[in-house]
Amino acid sequence: MTSARPDKRLPHSLSDLSMAVHAGNAVDPGTRALRVPLVMANSYELPDDPSSISWSATAPGLYTRNTGVNQAALEAKLAALEGGEAAVALATGVAALHAVFFTHVRVGDHVVVSDVTYEATWRLWTELLPQRYGIEATFVDVTDLDALRAAMRPETRLVCVEAIANPTTKVADIAAIARIAHEWEAIVMVDSTFTPPPFYRPIADGADLVVHSLTKYINGHGDAMGGAVIGRHELVERIKADAMVDVGGVISPFNASQIHRGSVTLPLRLRQAFASAATLAEFLEADPRVEYVAYPGLTTHPQHELARRQFGGRGFGGMIAFAVVGGPDAQNRFVSHLRLITSAFSLGHDDSLIVHVAADGPRVATYPEEFRTHGHLRLSVGIEDADDLRADLAAALDATFGSGNRAGVGAAVGAGAGATATV
Repeated sequence: MTSARPDKRLPHSLSDLSMAVHAGNAVDPGTRALRVPLVMANSYELPDDPSSISWSATAPGLYTRNTGVNQAALEAKLAALEGGEAAVALATGVAALHAVFFTHVRVGDHVVVSDVTYEATWRLWTELLPQRYGIEATFVDVTDLDALRAAMRPETRLVCVEAIANPTTKVADIAAIARIAHEWEAIVMVDSTFTPPPFYRPIADGADLVVHSLTKYINGHGDAMGGAVIGRHELVERIKADAMVDVGGVISPFNASQIHRGSVTLPLRLRQAFASAATLAEFLEADPRVEYVAYPGLTTHPQHELARRQFGGRGFGGMIAFAVVGGPDAQNRFVSHLRLITSAFSLGHDDSLIVHVAADGPRVATYPEEFRTHGHLRLSVGIEDADDLRADLAAALDATFGSGNRAGVGAAVGAGAGATATV
């Protein structure tokens, strides 16, 4: 096999910028290429005596479902960036979530889940896993540490939270949650998709496993799907054996290579996106045509001080939840008038994306009152110029309501009630 393994010897102490460039990369011994080549093979030549090979081994050089060259390079980079002992890269972010649940929870176990969580996590713990495997989940407001303590049981195996919750931007105190969970010998899993490294590293605050949808910020270019779990070696190796090799949730070599390439600019993209998000959140909060804004960087956010302490002054993320005055029709009209910001699912791309989410469904019952009353727009701020994004939002507000103050909003809403938009 001529392709490089990601064994590049790096200094023990590197800045985040340098680590993003060099971790997981090596000079290819066959071609002397400075990047790990894309290796699309699904099989590798076996040694002369293959009798000693474990067909379930998770090392590269056997079969790509067991770990390919590009997957190994990506995993080495992710572990280095997150500060974990090991990483496993899988096909999607949801595959990574399921891999943790499938591997580390058994029939009769109990889990505690944040009451505001990604929709796929919600469905897994309200439908699939309880109905098919008899695993009980308790949903808790994890900002209420007394409620978290009360929810813990001797059979609690896992505590599942998000550092910044999707979509309400509620911030979880990971260090405090980890202390409580570890008193019960439960594993703490943090979905850190909204808070990728170097912005935040939950392992440093006591998390056992960190999950990312690599599709989002870590890839950052909207052109590849993947998921990852990073953490202690023994926990990750079990996921590799169970969910990757035996269930087959492996990432493709092409996607692994694309995400590895995209991750090189991660710190630079986060710096730009998060600074712009802070600017746009302040702009939206000051506009009388905006009903509310939820962004951890605003002093009006319920967990603003926690976010400031936990994220160490590195910013407050790139996700903003807000609603314009006038309900669903007005939200749709507003989105239809945006020209630079695109109405689309996903987040963490180089371009800014927005999606209108209605205020209905069982999951919404746990959202703050303003979300339930008005619905919300979820804005993922990209790396465009902040002034251009602000101008796009302002123009869409003007087109929806006119440029007057809040007193004139009601008439503008009524006058435009027949407008529709596709979101």
